[in-house]
Amino acid sequence: MSIVSTGCKKKAFDEFYGRPDTLAQPIYQVLQQKGNFNTLLACIDKAGYKNILAAAGYWTLFAPNDAAFQKFFAEQGISGIDKIDSATAQGIVTYALAYNAFTKARLNDYQANTGWIPNNSFRRRTANYNGFYDDTTKTGTIVKALGSNRNNRFVNADNNNKYISYFTDVYFTAKGIPTSDYTYFYPNSSFSGFNVMDASVLKSDYVAENGYIHEIDKVILPAKNIDQHLKTNAQYTEFKKLLDKYIVSFVSNTDATNRYKLLTGKNDPVYIKQFAPTTAFSPNNENFLKAQDNDGQSNAFTMIAPNNTATLNYIQNVLLEKYSSLDALPTQIIQDFVNAHMWQTAMWPSKFAVTNNAQGEAPTINSTSDIVEKKVLSNGFFYGSNKVQEPNVFRTVYGRAYLDPANLLMTRALDQNYRFTVTIPTLKYVMIMMSDVVMKKRGYDFNQVANAWSYTTPGTSTTTTGNVPRDNLQRILGTHIIPITTGELDNITGTGIIETASGDYIKWNNGKFSSAGSEDSAYTVNTSSTKTSFNGRVYYADNLLTFSVRNFGLKLVALGGTSAATSQFFNFVSYLKNATIFTAASGAILGVQPGVFYTSFVPNNAAIVQAVKDGLLPGTVATGVPNFAPTLQADKDKVNNFILHHILNKVTVVPDGKKLGTFETLYKNVSGDAGQVGITSALNSMQIKDNFNRTSNVVIASSNNLADRCVIHLIDGYLKYNPN
Repeated sequence: MSIVSTGCKKKAFDEFYGRPDTLAQPIYQVLQQKGNFNTLLACIDKAGYKNILAAAGYWTLFAPNDAAFQKFFAEQGISGIDKIDSATAQGIVTYALAYNAFTKARLNDYQANTGWIPNNSFRRRTANYNGFYDDTTKTGTIVKALGSNRNNRFVNADNNNKYISYFTDVYFTAKGIPTSDYTYFYPNSSFSGFNVMDASVLKSDYVAENGYIHEIDKVILPAKNIDQHLKTNAQYTEFKKLLDKYIVSFVSNTDATNRYKLLTGKNDPVYIKQFAPTTAFSPNNENFLKAQDNDGQSNAFTMIAPNNTATLNYIQNVLLEKYSSLDALPTQIIQDFVNAHMWQTAMWPSKFAVTNNAQGEAPTINSTSDIVEKKVLSNGFFYGSNKVQEPNVFRTVYGRAYLDPANLLMTRALDQNYRFTVTIPTLKYVMIMMSDVVMKKRGYDFNQVANAWSYTTPGTSTTTTGNVPRDNLQRILGTHIIPITTGELDNITGTGIIETASGDYIKWNNGKFSSAGSEDSAYTVNTSSTKTSFNGRVYYADNLLTFSVRNFGLKLVALGGTSAATSQFFNFVSYLKNATIFTAASGAILGVQPGVFYTSFVPNNAAIVQAVKDGLLPGTVATGVPNFAPTLQADKDKVNNFILHHILNKVTVVPDGKKLGTFETLYKNVSGDAGQVGITSALNSMQIKDNFNRTSNVVIASSNNLADRCVIHLIDGYLKYNPN
């Protein structure tokens, strides 16, 4: 009776808890049932993965069929599975085995932290990883090592598993990627709509208890990562040397050392091969950015590695143009060169020209003519090139300072403000170089102890450190940077005037430059040579273009001369010197504010006489003889208003055709409205029209006089203002 009762209970138990007849078998058994995966099964046995794939789990297996293995044996020149060792077998199996179970449709989707993102994935993490290996430090020491599993660092208990890439028609369509991108990487394979690396998927979505199987027509060996590919390819040894010597370090790791001892019984210390923190990514990191746990599903790194010839030529002709050796270069220069060749995203061939690298720059390399090798690797895309990717910090005018040890101070000053402007390759500049010798000669230096700029008054020991020298130097630096549109300043043998990045104007005459400050100090800036860059030209100079520290009223006084016979500025300046809005000692003009740009138009002597005759200035109306020192308040007001109406407010204009239109003057009428004049100009020609449609011309030969944030022009008429 008890035996019958026990049997009934067991039957009931099995019916409730037993394996349903409709449940699919595990992956291993499904492969057996299919009958065309016998070699793969033998490979799984040799790899030691039978128990894993014959039991519970959650896997996706890209399974090469028997025909695929026969093709593989022929390619390898071996007779069969017996000639494959267990390590190779394990590599084949683990790289074909992706974590979690995915149908073809689900493989397209990215497992983001926030949920599934459709059609945003082309990679999956596999069971394959590289463990401890031997590597060589920059001193030639062979050490036991592990690769970084994060960018520029290492996290314990992460095996740095490799990814496998697959390509589907659904993903390509969603991303606007043509099928030619696939054949670009795999010219000997055809795109079938579902490919895994260079294999085609023959049948997909075999259901197993512990996952899904996708049958492929080729055996896939584990892909190298970017670091491993560089190591094994002799075309890129010169580029790799830069990484190994200046970017890579080997950092000892206690946890890894203990694990190695536990696994092997050996006491060798284990080092993590890490890349400098400023490197765009670690080429041995399989985990992509790890900003999200699975972000490696949706994206990958890209590296363009220039071959040895391209690398050596660029090092010799560009990086070492002014330096004696790579060891003498600041390490940041080498880092910038390396980072220029690194992308923190997958750069698809069809999107080559519009995908920016880690420095935010599009390739300077042509994907058709310059690429000599292309690979889909375990952690990204790899392109071998016969050209270097030229960083903007090298190929623009900025590079002329950055790559020259004679211009370290200028480089530091550029980095504080102008670097991101002058390195834009589509914007054109002329830059006048400020060597360390020249800057120190004019009193400027950088105090390393105080971490601040300093200024020592030339010929004295009086030194100021801090914001004032920094700000003054930035203005001077801006005066040495000239935005251009076409070929301005390609030839400086003639004469001219041009606006600089600081807003100040400078002039050139027969190869020499001058500024308001240099004119105050009675020197010109001589140029010795010039060099071109991608976005402009530089001139090497022997002095600084400084700014004036004097109010521009003093410059007007100086231009006034001693008599009408000696200066066409005399009559106007004579009124100015006696005007109540003028302070003779400082040259200040009431209404003129420090730090604001102005343009001063000075009527010539004859125009002043006419203004007297017209009653705009005090004097004898019949003869036009000026009264420079009127006593009546009404006459004093006339002088003040006349002067202010000849000063443009908040703008500096010169006869170059660049600033046209209506501009306000400093004069204000009884209603408080600013006076206005209209400007038309072309190169070496300028006309000014007042509100009464009276036109005056700039007298070019006597104009373009530089002062503090001001340019002073002589004109052949006067500007009439409206008092109402």
